[in-house]
Amino acid sequence: MKTVAIGDLALESGVVLEGVELAYERNGNFDNPTILICHALTGDQYAVGTEEQPGWWSGMAGPGKTLDTDKFQVISFNVLGGCHGSTGPLSINPQTGAPYRSDFPLLTIKDMVRAEYQALRILGIEKLKTVIGGSLGGMKTLEWGALYPEYIETIVPLAVTPSFSSYALAFNHIGIQAIENDPDFQNGHYTGSCDFKGFHLARMAGMISYRTGKLFNERFGRSGSGNNFEVESYLDYQGSKLAQRFDANSYLILLKAMNSHDLEGRKVACPILSISYTHDLLYPAELMIPWLAEQADASWEIIETDFGHDGFLVEFGKWSGFVGKFLYKEEQVKATR
Repeated sequence: MKTVAIGDLALESGVVLEGVELAYERNGNFDNPTILICHALTGDQYAVGTEEQPGWWSGMAGPGKTLDTDKFQVISFNVLGGCHGSTGPLSINPQTGAPYRSDFPLLTIKDMVRAEYQALRILGIEKLKTVIGGSLGGMKTLEWGALYPEYIETIVPLAVTPSFSSYALAFNHIGIQAIENDPDFQNGHYTGSCDFKGFHLARMAGMISYRTGKLFNERFGRSGSGNNFEVESYLDYQGSKLAQRFDANSYLILLKAMNSHDLEGRKVACPILSISYTHDLLYPAELMIPWLAEQADASWEIIETDFGHDGFLVEFGKWSGFVGKFLYKEEQVKATR
């Protein structure tokens, strides 16, 4: 695992986080223009992955793909506050010599972006061709455009809105309450995330919001019987699966950071391509388009899909072409300047 040390980081809260490190994946020729990929809530830095272990976005990023590692350098960080190598609740608190756990300070999306900016500069990356990501990654993408317009050429926010909607806040509230009110949570000092049901329930609530009722109904129908319907088994499995690979304190930190997301009234100077997905309960296009219309150079697409919010993780054939055209169009524009 590759990590980059960025030193101490002053957070928006006023807290100084000591000795911050970010884990990252880096692919392609380092002399080529750089694309930064931002992962979603429970993602990690392995967007491209390897032939043996393809990354979570290997359908979009890699040799000959839309985010072509033969033509671009592609980099992705495990988000600050995460649990896959970056500084987060599982990290050792230098003040106590023990893991932070629930003592890890609250973060904002701005904190995450500022950490990544420092990491990129340390890695010798002087400019970004584009920043792209969906959901939590889309929040970071928008924040990149607002914070560092001189450092990036374009942004491609996916499945996101300029601020976190009340409906999305409601789902996050359910997840937070399910975790924090489980007695086995032990105020964040549990022995393992997989050991308490509150985390499982939080994930189940999230899974329901990510995809559409149509998809659930078509996949499961009334399969099963009595108290053992297939949709129940599916949700139980998803809750248990996440708890085995993700830390509950990190989950809480990231949910609360998402709650802070708000770009209303702020401007992004660089060109934007925004992609929304039909039936996205959390980030509907009707909340994104009015904000985009106020930006200096923004275009957008709405993709018809039954996958709802998860549209940015699947069906690449429906929408990746828009990303490719946008990237190469901007390359052509740059060449004529």
